[in-house]
Amino acid sequence: MILKDFFTLKNQLCFAIYETAGEFTKLYASVLQYFGLTYPQYLVLLALWEQDGLTVKELGEKLNLGTGTLTPMIARMEGNDWLRKQRSKEDERKVMIYLEQKAFEEKQAITQKVSQQIQTCNIELEEYNQLMHQLKTLQRKLNQRK
Repeated sequence: MILKDFFTLKNQLCFAIYETAGEFTKLYASVLQYFGLTYPQYLVLLALWEQDGLTVKELGEKLNLGTGTLTPMIARMEGNDWLRKQRSKEDERKVMIYLEQKAFEEKQAITQKVSQQIQTCNIELEEYNQLMHQLKTLQRKLNQRK
């Protein structure tokens, strides 16, 4: 059943998600700026902290980013000593991405500052888990339409 005023901005789920994503980006940017990182660069670090030595293709798939976006980001991060690129010894067509020492050394400080900033939102753990579940369900439903 569609609401009478469904096609108003305030009733659009897409707009609510867009606004919320913007607020999250601002929240993270305020912390990450201190480390000279952007929010997408932070996502690259998160992925590589989980599994170092991903190929560019694997990293792009994990972050849902194309090589046109990822390649210049990797170059900037490499220039700032966060990571390094290395051709695979097994398959020269593959470029592997590895964290540099700086990324390991700064991990605790970065994650601690991000955690402190998130706590200012007063989101309880149960609420956080519910939101994650709902968003993953929504994402799965959106992906099913493909």
